[in-house]
Amino acid sequence: MTTATPAPRAGHPYHTHDAIYAQPGALRLVGRGNEAALAAAASTLSNAAHVVLAGTGSSWHAALVGAWLLARGGRLGARVRVSFGGDLADYGMAREAGTALLGVTHRGTGSVANALTAARATGAGTVAVTAKRVDAPGAEHVLRTVEREASDTHTVSYTAALGLLAMLAAAVGKDDALGRAVDALPDQLALLLGQESWEDIAARFGRRRHHWFIGGGPNHATALEGALKLTEAAGVPALGLDAEQFLHGPWAAVGAEDLVVVLAPPGPSRARCLTAARVAQSAGAAVLALCADGDGELGALAAETIALPDVEEHLSPIAAVVPLQLFAYHVALVRGRNPDGRPLPAV
Repeated sequence: MTTATPAPRAGHPYHTHDAIYAQPGALRLVGRGNEAALAAAASTLSNAAHVVLAGTGSSWHAALVGAWLLARGGRLGARVRVSFGGDLADYGMAREAGTALLGVTHRGTGSVANALTAARATGAGTVAVTAKRVDAPGAEHVLRTVEREASDTHTVSYTAALGLLAMLAAAVGKDDALGRAVDALPDQLALLLGQESWEDIAARFGRRRHHWFIGGGPNHATALEGALKLTEAAGVPALGLDAEQFLHGPWAAVGAEDLVVVLAPPGPSRARCLTAARVAQSAGAAVLALCADGDGELGALAAETIALPDVEEHLSPIAAVVPLQLFAYHVALVRGRNPDGRPLPAV
C-alpha cells in the first residue's frame, strides 16, 4: 500500500526539519498499538536459536544498533547477527534450524521484503519493523513506526525504529530498567533539540574539505548514519568509521581543512574515540565531540562539544543521532541545498 506524498517545499522549514522535531512525540507514541506485536515478536526471538537482523541504508544502521540492543538488553548474546539486505537478496539466509529474521525497512525495500517472504516460506520466524500502512506480507509479526516520511532524508523513522527495537530488547530480556530508560528518552531528546545554535555550528563547520564521523561499539552505526544524513541532506561526501578502523589507516588523510565528529559517550569504546580525537586534533582538524556533560578530556580537544543524555551506551544511539541530523539539515541550508534529498533516479 502506498500513501500520498506531501508537496515538496522550496524553503526552510523543509519536511526534514518537521520530522527531526517530531521525534520526541513519535517516541512517546510508538509503543501504542504495537503492544501485541511486541509481545509476540519477543516470544519468537526468545525461542530462536539464531536471530538475524537485516536492513538497507538507514535501516541497515538501525539493524546494527538493534543487534547491540538484543544482544545486551535482550540477553541474546552471540545468538544475534546482522546481514545487509542486499546480501540476503543475492545469497539468501543460512538455513540453520531455529533461525528468526528481523527485517527493518521504512518503505518496504524489496531486498528486505523478499528476504522476509523467503524466510517465512521455510518456516523461520519473521518480524518486520516498518512504517504504518506499508505492506509486509513476509512478516509474521509487524512493528509499526510512523507514517512514511515526506523527506528522502529519513530521520524520525530511524529513531522510531530504534525505539521499537529497544522496547523489543527490553521485552525479550525482561529488562524493566531498559524499558524505563526508553520511556525517559522523549524528554531527553526534547532537551537535546534545543541545546545548541545549529545555525552557528553549521556556518562554522559546514564548508570543511571533508567530514569524518567516528564512533565505536553501538555508535559505529551512528557514525555511519551521521555521514549518510550529511550526504543525503547537503550533498556533501562524508565518511563514517569505527574508531579503531579510523586509527588503522584512514586517519592519514585527515587535514587542517577537515571536521572530525567524534561520538564518545561513556562506555568501553570511549577510549578508542578519545584517541581518534587526539589524532584528529594533531592533524589540525576541527573536532566536534558528542560526549557526556563535563567530559574534560574530550572538551580539551574539541572545537565544540555537544552534551549527550546520561543513558546506557547501547541505548545512546537514539539520542546521539539527533545532533547529527540537525547538523546535516543546517549544513544543507548553508550550502543552498534542499535537505529533503533527491529520490533515486530510475536505473
